[in-house]
Amino acid sequence: MDMTKTTQTPAEPRVRVPFKRVLASMLALWMAYFVLTTASSLIAGHGFQTEILPRRALICLAGIAITIGVWLILRLFDNRSLLVKGTVALIVALPAALLIAQVNQSIFSDIRDKLYVKMGERDGVSIRRDASGNLLAEIPALDAEEEEGAAAQPVGTLTLERADDKLGKWRGLLDAALGRYFLLLAWASLYLALLEGAQARAAERREGEFRRAAKASELRSLRYQVNPHFLFNTLNSLSSLVMTGKTERAEQMIQATASFYRHSLAEEPTADVRLSEEFALQRHYLDIEAARFPNRLRFEFDLPDDLVDAMVPGMILQPLVENSVKYGVAPLSRTVKILIQAREEYGRLVLTVSDNGQGVPDAANHGFGIGLANVADRLEACFGPLASISSGPTEAGYSTQLRMPLEHGH
Repeated sequence: MDMTKTTQTPAEPRVRVPFKRVLASMLALWMAYFVLTTASSLIAGHGFQTEILPRRALICLAGIAITIGVWLILRLFDNRSLLVKGTVALIVALPAALLIAQVNQSIFSDIRDKLYVKMGERDGVSIRRDASGNLLAEIPALDAEEEEGAAAQPVGTLTLERADDKLGKWRGLLDAALGRYFLLLAWASLYLALLEGAQARAAERREGEFRRAAKASELRSLRYQVNPHFLFNTLNSLSSLVMTGKTERAEQMIQATASFYRHSLAEEPTADVRLSEEFALQRHYLDIEAARFPNRLRFEFDLPDDLVDAMVPGMILQPLVENSVKYGVAPLSRTVKILIQAREEYGRLVLTVSDNGQGVPDAANHGFGIGLANVADRLEACFGPLASISSGPTEAGYSTQLRMPLEHGH
């Protein structure tokens, strides 16, 4: 028996057009229909507007209800291709248009004859229905005095509509439905456009979430690269102090290491920290290293008051300070000073880590470059082209500068 378990990827959530927006589009469509039809009726001079307008409003309400039914069917195919959705719209709109036309005929059935009579009076023709329900037009004889040269004709009756003409009624219904069909297709096109827009925006949001997740993962990975390297060096130093019997300095180093990790692990790896906190963290680190090099290591911090709350990536200075200790302090027997300073330059934050040691020997370039690469990658991940790093020897020793956007914490 195959006991292999398979995991299924959760189905992608459906993207919907909010019902309020759908309803607003329907109201706008049928309101436009009401206004245009009323204007056409007034221009044609049909009359009976006080009786027609309430009926037309009732038809629009019925049209909105039927359009909602069309939408309920269309939304079942929201996640299908545009071709499928368009085909469904073409099919569903047809019976819906016939239903609207039927409602229209039913609501206006009692006023249609009045309209026929008034139209006949305008043209001098008497229009009525007989006992069988046929619609008749009685044409009067021509007045010879009014029509010179025309012979008098007897009164004639013309059948305009037969009560038993089912085919004619269906033709009239289809003719009325045709206009409503295109009206519904216009709304369906609008709905599909709204849906495509909503799906495009949802896709953009998902893409943004994926990018943010990938960026956070990259930042977390780069941040975690710092701690193991630092811990390895610290444990080696502690081992040397213990083996040489320097227990007091070893205890100082353990306490400083505990303070360092308590501070560094308190922050989320991808979160920014205030510059004052970053400087405090580097002070903890240098306190640790001072236990190793009590007579050789000196350090100084220069943090202006107006930059205390500037936001920077956590532990962004750590690899640079480590390099200064490893390549500036450790190889020499004389005192070396490490300077960590911050300043504002043309609206940007500039951080500098410098020392008056011997610089970076060629043989050490590999290890030195790893720390710089980590810092450069984190700056790129956080700020893109808005940040930069420059590093190189100076007359006094070695210096590295970081430039990034200046953002103050709230």
